Amino acid sequence: MDGSTDELRRAHDTIAEFYAEKLPEIYAQLPVEQAVVDLFCTLVRGVGRSVADVGCGPGAIVPYLVARGLEPHGVDLSPEMVRAASRDHPDVPFTVADVRGLPFADASLDGVLGWYSLMYLAPSDRPRAFAEITRVVRPGGYLVVGYKQGDDSRRRGGRRIGVEFDIYWYSQEEVERRVTDAGFRTVFRADRPAGEWDEQPQGYLIAQRD
Repeated sequence: MDGSTDELRRAHDTIAEFYAEKLPEIYAQLPVEQAVVDLFCTLVRGVGRSVADVGCGPGAIVPYLVARGLEPHGVDLSPEMVRAASRDHPDVPFTVADVRGLPFADASLDGVLGWYSLMYLAPSDRPRAFAEITRVVRPGGYLVVGYKQGDDSRRRGGRRIGVEFDIYWYSQEEVERRVTDAGFRTVFRADRPAGEWDEQPQGYLIAQRD
């Protein structure tokens, strides 16, 4: 494991319980995000039910996916995030894994969520990560990405909650380029201004596997 990845893992181990307590409350107050996830669920149900929440954290979105008829499997780099998710959502499988090496068979999923989780990838890691997503999503399946909008430069995140790690605020052009290069076609994109919980605008993209 490279130094940046190890730092990210250790930081998220440290804040796992904080996230487990706060994220469900925050997500419940974000109707735009809920609407994007609803659209993703509707599209996925047209082709199947099986989805992976990649970078699932403590599983805050899992109840929404289950309630909308999907069968999620959460994966996260942080063992402590997976432990918290498994405790709070015992009926859903969770696995410690890296997006650059997903624990799923080829074309075995109907959809993947990269919900504010792909923004930790350095530019050199993005082709491998998006290729893994392409590998596990069956043709016709969907990918949804939530991200913080910016200029693609590396930043240091986590300081407000006592940890540090590399993070990238993506431009819309960067996200679209990555999903297109990986063999997906954009079917929806949107953004919203910064709000109570944000420092910057947020972006959303749903794409379908060719």
